[in-house]
Amino acid sequence: MNSNQPSLINVPINVGLLGAGTVGGGTFTVLSRNAAEITRRAGRPIRITRVADKNLELARRVTGSQAAVTDDAFAVVDDPAIDIVVELIGGYGVAKELVLRAIANGKHVVTANKALLAVHGNEIFAAAQKQGVMVAFEAAVAGGIPIVKAVREGLSANRIEWVAGIINGTTNFILSEMRDKGLSFADALADAQRLGYAEADPTFDIEGVDAAHKITILSALAFGIPMQFERAHVEGISQLEADDIRYAEQLGYRIKLLGITRRRADGVELRVHPTLIPARRLIANVEGVMNAVLVQGDAVGPTLYYGRGAGAEPTASAVIADLVDVTRMHTADPEQRVPHLAFQPDAVEDTEVLPLAEIETSYYLRLRVEDKPGVLADITRILADQQISIEAMIQREPNEGEEQTDIIILTHRTREKHAAAAIGKIEALPVVKKKVIRLRMEELG
Repeated sequence: MNSNQPSLINVPINVGLLGAGTVGGGTFTVLSRNAAEITRRAGRPIRITRVADKNLELARRVTGSQAAVTDDAFAVVDDPAIDIVVELIGGYGVAKELVLRAIANGKHVVTANKALLAVHGNEIFAAAQKQGVMVAFEAAVAGGIPIVKAVREGLSANRIEWVAGIINGTTNFILSEMRDKGLSFADALADAQRLGYAEADPTFDIEGVDAAHKITILSALAFGIPMQFERAHVEGISQLEADDIRYAEQLGYRIKLLGITRRRADGVELRVHPTLIPARRLIANVEGVMNAVLVQGDAVGPTLYYGRGAGAEPTASAVIADLVDVTRMHTADPEQRVPHLAFQPDAVEDTEVLPLAEIETSYYLRLRVEDKPGVLADITRILADQQISIEAMIQREPNEGEEQTDIIILTHRTREKHAAAAIGKIEALPVVKKKVIRLRMEELG
């Protein structure tokens, strides 16, 4: 160090915390408990000096009189003594105003708000770039798993080919319960709510929206493209039936809600849906509320990141890691910092996110048909007409007296539009008695 330059080793970084809930409380706790270790890593102390929450009693209980408490979050982002604002409020509304105000005030921002970034990230990053401040968001994806840093920095030598992740613990718990206990979706959801793994209104989780926010962020990081949440295909697990989980198991597969993004020559796939994965894959064996993200790079091959995707201290771990990074780079030339979306801002490409009809994958099809000769021939002819080849097929033996049975077909890879056309023609057959159940399959090999 230049001897004429003042040392900052004993000058604390002052943090304003917005939101004293589960993650805010965990952040305060871990930062206090591991203060000495964190200071050794960051090079100077990191202290939460102001906390904003509408529930002042909660904020006081969390801070234990170690920080000033207010119910006015704007007072925190406007405080000239605050260096970094940690936004843990969530949502798209006031959180966006606060983050943009903090940036305008020249403050760095750490956020766990995946919804905000997936929908408004392009605007937020552009504002931060203009002001020369950092927006760090490790905690926005997969809780305590350092997947953002891995994709943005650790794999920067690679041309990333695809990312597939179990990135919502609530849905993974529900699917684990359905498989292990043979429960219906409704009963497994009720278990998740009773245990505190699902919200009273679980829509964002069970309909795939939360996972879509996260895979939108990972897609931008992996391929150097803007956030494009509005172009993602989003499909949840609320319509999933226990029969299909059982049939998948018999065929050597497990069903997981996956966020998938894949680079193709003609664009990028960006989708969330229930997916059959071979049971032999490590990611297929991730159970309960755990998260896992599989990243395929051209140089490194497949890499798997596993851990807790939510909770007070796992998410706080990611928030504080961002605080350490921002503290280290606080006085650095903005041009020398790691770019928000991994690629230099002027090198981000507005690559097209492909419509659902153009994605390429394999399919699981369950057909309820009359048990009579010639049915299979009609179905296979329709698939062949759409150039869809069959990988495997099973036909359930009907019980005595039954006149209908289930046929399960696994296809080789094809385009969604071809599968949809085939399904439409199959459903028009008089021998097919219900809508065809279609689930997508990924080998992830």
